Amino acid sequence: MGLFDRLRGEDHPRVAFVGIDGVPFSLLADNPEEFPTFAALAEEGAGGAIDSIVPPESSACWPSLTTGVNPGETGVYGFQDREVGSDDTYVPMGRDVQATRLWDRVTNADRMATVMNVPVTFPPQRNIQRMVSGFLSPSVEKATHPESFADDLAAADYRIDVDAKLGHDDDKTAFMENAYETVDRRFEAFTDIIDRDDWDLFFGVFMTTDRVNHFLFKDYEEERDDRELFMEFYRTVDEYIGRIREQLPDDVTLVIASDHGFTTLEYELHCNAWLEEQGWLSYANDDHDELADISSESRAYSLIPGRFYINLEGREAHGSVPESEYEDTRDELKTMLESLEGPDGNLVADRVVEREEAFRGDHDDIAPDLVVIPNHGFDLKSGFSGHESIFDTGPRNGMHSFDNATLYVDNPAVDIQDADIYDIAPTILELMDIEYSRTEFDGASLVRQ
Repeated sequence: MGLFDRLRGEDHPRVAFVGIDGVPFSLLADNPEEFPTFAALAEEGAGGAIDSIVPPESSACWPSLTTGVNPGETGVYGFQDREVGSDDTYVPMGRDVQATRLWDRVTNADRMATVMNVPVTFPPQRNIQRMVSGFLSPSVEKATHPESFADDLAAADYRIDVDAKLGHDDDKTAFMENAYETVDRRFEAFTDIIDRDDWDLFFGVFMTTDRVNHFLFKDYEEERDDRELFMEFYRTVDEYIGRIREQLPDDVTLVIASDHGFTTLEYELHCNAWLEEQGWLSYANDDHDELADISSESRAYSLIPGRFYINLEGREAHGSVPESEYEDTRDELKTMLESLEGPDGNLVADRVVEREEAFRGDHDDIAPDLVVIPNHGFDLKSGFSGHESIFDTGPRNGMHSFDNATLYVDNPAVDIQDADIYDIAPTILELMDIEYSRTEFDGASLVRQ
């Protein structure tokens, strides 16, 4: 119990949220003897698999998880988004998130929040007591508020992210050493701040789990040579979660969640190369590497992960498809995607989602027209540079999945059935006794009275 826990004299219930980016529930549930902390959380509280969002990409998932609304409201659809009526693209950052974050609702209720390493939060907000931004932040110094906190983190050798390039090596030793250094420093920072700060909501994310999954998940699922490296890392994660759980005072509910699931990657599909092969995409010059280089004769293009846009007149900078032909063109492309097979003869798409099915809100004007949710094994890439083959493999052997994300709540009153990540924000608010309007969220509280 920290100093502030003894002095604050408040009786408001509190929540500590710990994110485990990209961890599939089945990994934890299928290995209870390996991961006793997660097994205890499921037995003494609640645990289950939940769905992610369309598309299940971290840059879109974390804004939705932390706001409780779909990308049509957050305005963030993926790692790369586009401007309407322009051929410019940009990488969404914290200020591009247009919906109200969970911690802003907490501060608006005159409660205190500490936020650490959440993706898509750079630059750090200054309306909460403490924040260090996560994924895509340029440095610890620039990602931290207040400035004095940056000195503490630098002295502790805090890392915002793993050096993922090390994962490209066949020998994963250096990569795993870097992963441990990152997760160890993250854990130390979390436990220090949990004890030091006077907070009502602590919200921190371990992203190293996602990085390890990208390069070792197939080793786990297929029991290959590096499976023990993978399992030992997750034993460490389980231990760290257990130590955080033991540290928390009795008035705090621990919530653990991932933003998407994970599965083995068999083939990478280069969607724009496929569109080009099908005669749907062409370029205005030979040295093409961005959206601005597509020609006005193109009928469609793709952005990661599996987002397809009709090159519509009046919406796209060089639109060629008349509004009157939009529905027929989209239907034709959807049928093609639904029938697309991989080299193994399996269908690439589990389903193809139309924009109005997945996205609604003030910012759905930049939504993709179709999103492919792939079957396990097919990772959908885009890129505007030419590829020799439509399907190939790279250094990664694990990929995101829409299904099988993780949620644990250390409270038996929570019921995790037919849930998704939109349910997390209203659940946390209810656990904290903070009032909200149910109509503000795409999800609903999982607390059962």
